[in-house]
Amino acid sequence: MNSPITNKATDQLINQSTDQLINFLLSLADSNLILAQRNGEWCGHGPVLEQDIAITNITLDILGQGRNFYQYAAELISQSSGEPATEDSLAYFRTEREFKNLLLCELPKGDWAQSVLRQFFYSIYTKGLYTQLLNSKDDRIAAIAEKSLKEVNYHVRWSSEWIIRMGDGTEESNQRLKNALKYLWPFTGEMFIPADFEKDNGVDLSLVKNEWQKNVQNVFEEATIATPDINMVMQSGGKQGIHTEYMGFILAEMQYLQRTYPNAEW
Repeated sequence: MNSPITNKATDQLINQSTDQLINFLLSLADSNLILAQRNGEWCGHGPVLEQDIAITNITLDILGQGRNFYQYAAELISQSSGEPATEDSLAYFRTEREFKNLLLCELPKGDWAQSVLRQFFYSIYTKGLYTQLLNSKDDRIAAIAEKSLKEVNYHVRWSSEWIIRMGDGTEESNQRLKNALKYLWPFTGEMFIPADFEKDNGVDLSLVKNEWQKNVQNVFEEATIATPDINMVMQSGGKQGIHTEYMGFILAEMQYLQRTYPNAEW
């Protein structure tokens, strides 16, 4: 029979493992939710109707992926803490410092070039990440990754076509893309800086980074755009809850209704 000390140590390890899994799920969910909130600002404002509908559909895909991760995290939180949690409570009642999304996702939408380039970077990143998660020991995560990849493959194709169109298009479209690249690039490195909760859940971001670099460079070459140095000093902190000045404004708008009218239902 195990001693009480051994049982306590085992329980601590289990609790720590569960906490890391929850943080991992929240990080994935938060990045999707915040990017969906940003992309949603284009609804009704796209350059042409077809592309307005396209980015809105991509936004709904990303939001759905975030919901799947939130739902799993909420179940684990409810089981481990005894306090009921839901996808809504995780999205609408956490503070800025509790969100673990990538900084890239919370930046302003800017012009069309900036939003499309961000989607391009993020889609290639999630494609590599979800591909790894197909082999996750956690069947629930593997299932979410498999479903999400079917959508992400389209997101990569759509955004890649736009990058090529703008880069190899007019002088103005090329310059707008370069301006967007200068602004967004310093935020891309954070995707590949592993947090503890990522290491503990079998994610090798070095492999994701290598694949991401290769795919980005291939598209940029076709778009006649030079690829910046991936090893330059990068902005980071989002995974640890340290955000840009834009995050508070996003949450103020997104969470207003639920915080003003708690438990309101449609």
